Amino acid sequence: MNAVVKVEGLRKSYKSTIAVDDVSFEVQESEIFGMVGPNGAGKTTTIECLEGLRKPDRGLVNVLGVDPQQDGHFLHTHTGMQLQQSNLPERIKVWEALDLYSSFYPKAANWEELLAQLGLEEKRNAPFAKLSGGQKQRLFIALALLPDPQLIFLDELTTGLDPQARHTIWDLVREVRSKGKTILLTTHYMEEAERLCDRVAILDHGRIVAMDSPAELVRKFGGEERISFNVDQPLKQEFISSMKPIGQLTIQGERVSIQGETGQASFVYDVVALLAKHNIRFRGLRTEQPTLEDVFLKLTGREMKD
Repeated sequence: MNAVVKVEGLRKSYKSTIAVDDVSFEVQESEIFGMVGPNGAGKTTTIECLEGLRKPDRGLVNVLGVDPQQDGHFLHTHTGMQLQQSNLPERIKVWEALDLYSSFYPKAANWEELLAQLGLEEKRNAPFAKLSGGQKQRLFIALALLPDPQLIFLDELTTGLDPQARHTIWDLVREVRSKGKTILLTTHYMEEAERLCDRVAILDHGRIVAMDSPAELVRKFGGEERISFNVDQPLKQEFISSMKPIGQLTIQGERVSIQGETGQASFVYDVVALLAKHNIRFRGLRTEQPTLEDVFLKLTGREMKD
């Protein structure tokens, strides 16, 4: 694979505030690479340095073989950008926006086809102000795809969308990647990164604290798997003692939780078999796998917040 983005020792500060502090990573061709973390972690500043919108204080930034500060014209005609604070005139119609923006690029994609691909044909003549949040984001994706880019930047793409609209946008992102495009996205939704990204860099206070595939990050740092269920009768001491080799038992009223080592293939089977052996009736059994949010909490000591 070829690296389409190379970043080494990137630093950017605003007066006394260090927004990005010695960040280094590469993005490989045809992958979805995510930068995740809470608001203020340095994600947007990093992506704006890659887009050429901000000048780094120091460090090497190479995007599609060029320096964004030295060859911005090449970058803008070979990349697609969806900015965190995107907007359009309220009265501009969907087709007018696509037609206008397509005139900016020497080899623009067919905007009529994009209109159909992104499910906006019915909104063709609708003014921007009348679009829903999800429809606006689909339009911004269409605008980002107009230059037929090799690389697409998506900055906090689904912030403020309802769950249904968010899942629709995720499907669109997967479809775009299936066409061989490289995508670099930022998000503070850990589920979004877990669902979409091939690799993830977790940022906190301007620094990368971990970087790998979501599955590998969860395996390394996610903590323990948990099983929980309800019981109608108090658990006998014999059962409690026999559970110790399997996992840590917590009892809160009629709700019982057992934490065990992540990746232990027989964990669920062992718990259910022990319940059956002691003739314990249970209901509402749930298994909970560690997530990227658990990884973030373990690495930074604080929870994700919008």
